[in-house]
Amino acid sequence: MDIQSNKKDKIGFQKLIAVFGVILFIGKIIAWKLTNSDAVFSDAMESIVNIISAFMGLYSLHLASKPKDEDHPYGHGKVEFVTAGIEGALIAIAGIMIIYEGTNSLITGKVLNKLDWGIWIIAATAVINYFLGYISIKKGQNENSLVLISSGKHLQSDTITTLGVVISLVIVYFTKIYWIDSVVALIFGAYIIVVGYKIVRKSLSGIMDEQDPELLNQIIKVLEENRRTEWIDVHNMKIQQFGANLHIDAHITLPWYYSLRDAHNEMEKMIILLAKNTKRSVEFNFHMDDCKPISCPICQISDCPVREKDFVKRVQWTPENVTSADKHTAQ
Repeated sequence: MDIQSNKKDKIGFQKLIAVFGVILFIGKIIAWKLTNSDAVFSDAMESIVNIISAFMGLYSLHLASKPKDEDHPYGHGKVEFVTAGIEGALIAIAGIMIIYEGTNSLITGKVLNKLDWGIWIIAATAVINYFLGYISIKKGQNENSLVLISSGKHLQSDTITTLGVVISLVIVYFTKIYWIDSVVALIFGAYIIVVGYKIVRKSLSGIMDEQDPELLNQIIKVLEENRRTEWIDVHNMKIQQFGANLHIDAHITLPWYYSLRDAHNEMEKMIILLAKNTKRSVEFNFHMDDCKPISCPICQISDCPVREKDFVKRVQWTPENVTSADKHTAQ
């Protein structure tokens, strides 16, 4: 699938999430009217957050798919981090709402009605939400879309709270102990706040260009396992994420006596290697450094015609030394 088709597919799926969000919200409002349950009402209010988040995600995917322009030379991909952060905040707010409603129910007390109808309706929304969330997370992971991943997690967190509501309704239906409904709502309200916090935390790390250790380890492993003797050193590597796209900066040290064409060809070999082993669109900005006498002890070119010092050891590339601003030495 080409990049443009991939973007259309993500936007189309996000539209599906938005439509289902509206349908499920209507179902939960009907269940609330039938049961008079504060827990069901809280679940319905959380669905409003789902709807808002779905349409925000749809807008961010549309914006992120726009090409680079003069005002946005790196593209519009970071908007995904912004909308995911807002979505995480909305999830946390929904958790607070549930806790508030549950506490209010414990204090005032309420008699519930037509619980059997409420159980079936709410259970159906939980099943639909879970499978939509599962598909959204899988698509987001395959296509490196934070929006689809956060939307999926939101839907699945909504599923868990909805199941909590179903369990409380079933228990109350058989026991007539109405406060159980509120206690279950309080527990899952706290869980939702934690989920929202984690999504906000991840989105802020993307906005602030926080290093992704897993991604960095993957890239360094590819370089270490496929390194060429001509690649004397790689350092000062930085990786930025723009939605599903990556921007990689790095310095590569090459023999100083290479012609510009030879040096450029070696740099291209490294870029092609990383591009083939990264399942994302990558933009590279590599800087070529010429080797210095301090590089001789780690240079593995056995027939180097200008070597000034003996070879001492091979330096293993790690996330710590490849991201360092300084060239590697044998020290």
